[in-house]
Formats: sequence, structure tokens, C-alpha cells
Amino acid sequence: MGAGRADLLRTIEKEHSLRKACKELGISYKHAWMMLKKMNEALGEPAIITVRGGKNQGTFLTDLGRKLLAEYETNKQIINETIGDETAWENVSFKLSARNQLPGKVLEVEKNGLVSKITIEMEPSIMTSVVTEEAVEKLDIKPGDRIYAVIKSTEVMVAKIVGEKVPTKIDLKETNRSD
Repeated sequence: MGAGRADLLRTIEKEHSLRKACKELGISYKHAWMMLKKMNEALGEPAIITVRGGKNQGTFLTDLGRKLLAEYETNKQIINETIGDETAWENVSFKLSARNQLPGKVLEVEKNGLVSKITIEMEPSIMTSVVTEEAVEKLDIKPGDRIYAVIKSTEVMVAKIVGEKVPTKIDLKETNRSD
């Protein structure tokens, strides 16, 4: 689920109307309906219900729809906090290889619906990475695994250790291994 579907569910919850949600978001009714149909098919049960006629008519999120939206919001917050933590790298005392790899050991894998948090020990620091649950499953990442954290961003934060001894060099053979 991406931002578009989350916005649609959030607006349906607020308006209790698919038509009003579409108008507020500036999307066509057909487009919204197709998004919801695909979502329901993928989930195997509906994320919304429509009640027709009477005083309580409208379109509403099911318990699953509310849970899905809450998981999305939680995961979005985790990602924003992780990205926004400018001090997260200040204790890392490694030099990056030419491929921007940091060797480490998986301490914990916490699955949270669509994304997973991987806690990685990189002596003398610990780093948390947020990746898709699909990536964790495809790579079969579990506690105790030796992995590389690969930095693949156009923005890299730099921290300088002040007043501490110079760290020992990492064995280049270990750093450049591809396993």
C-alpha cells in the first residue's frame, strides 16, 4: 500500500463517502474504485464496506481497512524517524569501501506488516535499517546472519569522531566479500 491508497482510505474514513473522497483528492470515481477493488482482491477481504439507504448510509472502513491504514501510518512514522535521525551515524567508526558497504551482524528482525526493521551490529555501533518485508523474506535475513549494509543514496551524512583513538582498519578481504 502506498501513499495514494492510504490517502484514499483516510479520506473515506473522514467523509464516509467514496464520491466525496474522490472529489477531495481530485481523482476519478472509477480510478478510486479500481484501486479499492485491487486492494480487496490482494487482501482477500474488503477494506471498505458500503451501506445503502437509511440514516447510516455511506462508505466505511472495515476493521481490516482501519488496521491497514494504522500499519501504514506507523511504518511511515518509523521510516521518517529513521531517515530524520541525523545522529544515527555519529558513532560509526568505519571507513566505507568503494562500494559503500558496512559489514555487520543481524541482531533482530522486527516485522511490521509491509516493512521490517533490521537491527544490525557494526562494532562499536548498532544501526537500524527499514526495508520491505519482501526483501527480508527473499534474502532470508534472520538474527545472527552476517550482512552488509549498503548505502545507496545521493545524500550521505558524515560524522567525525573527536577525542577518541583512531579505529583499527577493517580487513579489506572481509569488506569486499560478496557473500
